[in-house]
Amino acid sequence: MAEQNNEEMLNAMASVQEVKVGDLVKGEVLTVDDNKQAIVGIIGAGVEGVIPLKELSTIPVDNVTDIVNIGDVIDLVVISEIGKDKENGSYLLSKRRVDAKKVWEDIEKAFEAGEIIEAPVTDVVKGGLVIDAGVRGFVPASMVEDHFVSDFEDYKGKTLAYKIIEIEPSENRLILSHRAVVEVEKEAAKKELMEKIGAGDVVEGTVARLTNFGAFIDLGGVDGLVHVSEISYSHVDKPEDALTVGDKVTVKVLSIDPEKDRISLSIKETLPGPWDNIEERAAVDSILEGTVNRLTSFGAFVEVLPGVEGLVHISQISHKHIATPHEALQEGQVVTVKVLDVSEENKRIGLSIKALEEKEEDEVVVEETYEMPEESTGFTLGDVIGNDLKED
Repeated sequence: MAEQNNEEMLNAMASVQEVKVGDLVKGEVLTVDDNKQAIVGIIGAGVEGVIPLKELSTIPVDNVTDIVNIGDVIDLVVISEIGKDKENGSYLLSKRRVDAKKVWEDIEKAFEAGEIIEAPVTDVVKGGLVIDAGVRGFVPASMVEDHFVSDFEDYKGKTLAYKIIEIEPSENRLILSHRAVVEVEKEAAKKELMEKIGAGDVVEGTVARLTNFGAFIDLGGVDGLVHVSEISYSHVDKPEDALTVGDKVTVKVLSIDPEKDRISLSIKETLPGPWDNIEERAAVDSILEGTVNRLTSFGAFVEVLPGVEGLVHISQISHKHIATPHEALQEGQVVTVKVLDVSEENKRIGLSIKALEEKEEDEVVVEETYEMPEESTGFTLGDVIGNDLKED
């Protein structure tokens, strides 16, 4: 009987696992000490160990019970031996390091497979973004976007997709790029859009960037250019005078060059034409205010509506005799004019300044000769020579 008891005791002792630093063990949570550490029984070893709060998780937590509760069985690694006579356990254990090892293994597999991973941005530091992928990762500023970003504060808390650029678990080094993901997505979107749209199509977009020569419009991951001359029928000096980044706009596709990845757009082509219903908006005998845009030898071109110029023939500038329009007018001058005739079909308006002025009694009309203008104006020779060479 005594021999049997001794044999059972020896078998029990033999079955007890010897615990060494670096071992992977399983532990059952026995108690939680003031929510700052967990006391566990190491299964198969007959000894206890302690898990400090900081060794419970790869992410910061305030309480032990945020991660484990009494009765949970968890995987642990032995960090060090703290003495058989120490209170609350004989070994210092870590769940965090076991979890981190598994995370590194998963990340290495994703890296080898060329997979994209997602993780939240936990902090913004000088030089880039800190992310939590189960382990700490870093995104250099140059790898955040495919364009310059002056302030990264808005990225904090956002979950982004990344391509793994560099990984070294032994040094806890993980370098990621969100820019690489953005570039691939944009390239795919560009290819799809190029196949979907064509010249003449009218589409919606958002003003993405403004330059001194035009506005770049985001059509859904692909940018097209609206040249400053295509923003409005009215003259626009600078794109920012008419547009703001973030504006939603309707644009017409003028042309697509797949080889150069170039899309030319127009905003003004989606707007009512400046000559539409002109016979109602600038009816004969109506009085309008306009700006002298150009002076020629035969008269002055006055913009009376956005994109609409009318001709004040030299004979209609003044009751007084003038040899050239420059004697009475200058470019940029604001004048009041009377509409003499208008044609929507021919895009032509005849105007008069002198019709709104009183003629002095001693003024006489002098017959004049005119030279044919060198430019195409939309006006006939008769219009240029003038039909009003006699006093009103």
